[in-house]
Amino acid sequence: MADYKRATFQDEEVPDVAGDGSASPDGVEVGPYPRICGPPPLPQPALPPRHSQHTLTWLWPFLVSRGAAPAPPHTCLTEACIIVASKILEALDRDTDPCEDFYQYACGGWIKRNPLPNGHSKWSTFNSIWEQNLAVMKHLLENATFNSSSEAERKAQRFYLSCLKEQKIEELGSQPLVDLIEKIGGWNITGPWNESSFMEVLKVVSGTYRALPFFTVYVAADSKSSNSNVIQVPAPGLFLPSRDYYLNKTANEKVLAAYLDYMVELGVLLGGGKASTQEQMQQVLEFETQLANLTIPQDERRDDEKFYHKLSIAEMQALAPAIDWLDYMSYALAPLELSNSEPVVLFSREYLQQVSELINVTDKSILNNYMIWNLVQKLSLSLDQRFETAQEKLLEMLFGTKKSCTPRWQTCISNTDDTLGFALGALFVKATFDRHSKKIAERMISEIRTAFEESLDQLDWMDEMTRQAAKEKADAIYDMIGFPDFILDVKELDDVYDGVDSFFQNMLNFYNFSAKVMADQLRKPPNRDQWSMTPQTDNAYYLPTKNGIVFPAGILQAPFYARDQPKALNFGGIGVVMGHELTHAFDDQGREYDKEGNLRPWWQNSSLEAFKNRTECMTEQYGKYLVNGERVNGKQTLGENIADNGGLKAAYNAYKVWLRRNGEEKHLPALGLTNHQLFFVGFAQVWCSAHTPESSHEGLVTDPHSPDKFRVIGTLSNSQDFVEHFQCPVGSPINPGKHCEVW
Repeated sequence: MADYKRATFQDEEVPDVAGDGSASPDGVEVGPYPRICGPPPLPQPALPPRHSQHTLTWLWPFLVSRGAAPAPPHTCLTEACIIVASKILEALDRDTDPCEDFYQYACGGWIKRNPLPNGHSKWSTFNSIWEQNLAVMKHLLENATFNSSSEAERKAQRFYLSCLKEQKIEELGSQPLVDLIEKIGGWNITGPWNESSFMEVLKVVSGTYRALPFFTVYVAADSKSSNSNVIQVPAPGLFLPSRDYYLNKTANEKVLAAYLDYMVELGVLLGGGKASTQEQMQQVLEFETQLANLTIPQDERRDDEKFYHKLSIAEMQALAPAIDWLDYMSYALAPLELSNSEPVVLFSREYLQQVSELINVTDKSILNNYMIWNLVQKLSLSLDQRFETAQEKLLEMLFGTKKSCTPRWQTCISNTDDTLGFALGALFVKATFDRHSKKIAERMISEIRTAFEESLDQLDWMDEMTRQAAKEKADAIYDMIGFPDFILDVKELDDVYDGVDSFFQNMLNFYNFSAKVMADQLRKPPNRDQWSMTPQTDNAYYLPTKNGIVFPAGILQAPFYARDQPKALNFGGIGVVMGHELTHAFDDQGREYDKEGNLRPWWQNSSLEAFKNRTECMTEQYGKYLVNGERVNGKQTLGENIADNGGLKAAYNAYKVWLRRNGEEKHLPALGLTNHQLFFVGFAQVWCSAHTPESSHEGLVTDPHSPDKFRVIGTLSNSQDFVEHFQCPVGSPINPGKHCEVW
């Protein structure tokens, strides 16, 4: 399901800890998520002149060291060049041979200077950029002279300020959620409940408030008819990051114990007795484990054709009779009129059938407890500090975070970003985004697309018919850069958020609003210009059903891109991001979609077999990498590894074309690197990061991306250009002699 399977450049923070299929459809539903962090390193914006002078003073000895004359004419000595050179130099570990461990060579200094902050399970370049973006948004929302002509922007400020009112939130305590549970029909853990209300509770919990027990439902483009929307029921979400946490009980004993403690603590905070809550939450956990056992492992979900099943609601009823599907869908998509002939696309027939059977044999009180528990999970972080403290204990066990002291304003900006993100994005873009950058980025995409298409002519394993179709698909890729145009149109922006008013009730309003937006899409054609990331997000993505790539304004900044830094760094940074997303159109999943975004077979069999043989090389290569004794899952990470390798190659080839047209660039001072070497160093330093062991384990289990270190080493060890420019001999760790290449 293409919109459900959004291919992103880096791992996205996981909403409310939920994993294994927990995701948001394109522009339909997003939920607030905790950014697991304590006091971060200070943001690093471009330094003001007095700091720049300090950098000049610090770096100058390197320029004249060893008795050398001042830097030669081909060295760039502008302020921007000196600043970026100093940052690169600080990140390097010159004591490491780049041919032995290029990640340590490129990032060793960065890792030494950036110990993991308290409360963080991971710290990286992306975290640093997000901290900068947060600071900008805080300034905008707390501006005493805020006077926007847009009602949507004013709603964003009101929502943010309501979230900051901690005294009011603390005074209300758990009562808002207690009242909501009573309104829905009660919860056996905290008091009386209606035993005959299974369908009514399911409809309200998942239809109105978008908590999703048993299954997920949303509206998105039909993979086999991408010009129309359809109801979709994809893989379900679980609370813990992966089914493995439930099923591998020996390895995850402490995590499961911490999860149960969390469940019990929340139940007690909402009015349950300790002993009774303990017993009933144990039953809920056992039921959730049964559900996890029915789900399909992540590394087995990669064939979209295999997991596409279109049925009518009547056929769903016969397949999974425990749910009244017409009643449920009609409620979730009200006020639309649905009939038993309404088509629905399922991810797995077997899962839905087995869930129906499980519901039929499970005690009604356990079903009720599980459904309300899903609602409690979703809404508890909108309550007082006790609920956040309870979650912190679980996060420490899951991710290894030792202490969390996230400032309230950061939490509130993240919530505002999730609920009114495009209104907030309008403020962000107007304050920070250089429109000229959009034109430069569009030109770079064109250059990288051309380089990718030219490389297709060099593939001896691809037949001519498939090659031509691949070129046509690359030509048809639709790019969106910076921000969607509607956010700068006051009326259009206000229309998008019409119905959202200006913290617990605000969140309920948003979930209800989100459900209405979803319903509104079903009878409309998909909007190609619709974004599913806000402009301030420091990420990028590819959507197969739109054959589109998106680069928000949040990632169009250093170290990925800066107008005044060498093109080697821009091509090695944002250029590789662009190449990565473009290559997703041709990874093991993206290749199943044609140039119009339709899931259909368009490859000749001979080329398809050759493609699969080449991907097996990459699966085997990455499957040999170890993190703390655990292997990388080469199958699970295949699509991202293909994109990393293809993206680097396309960006480097585009840079070479740029050099032929524009001539050699000046070198950065003090580094002793050619600009070709600088390209690869810039690429690698994007991935400098630090992790807790628990976070590394979670990434291996859940993340479709390889660990940061192997996104660098795995990709560069397949690059002939890299080993030539760093003169790495055959047999060295970075040049093992065998290279895997798909594109």
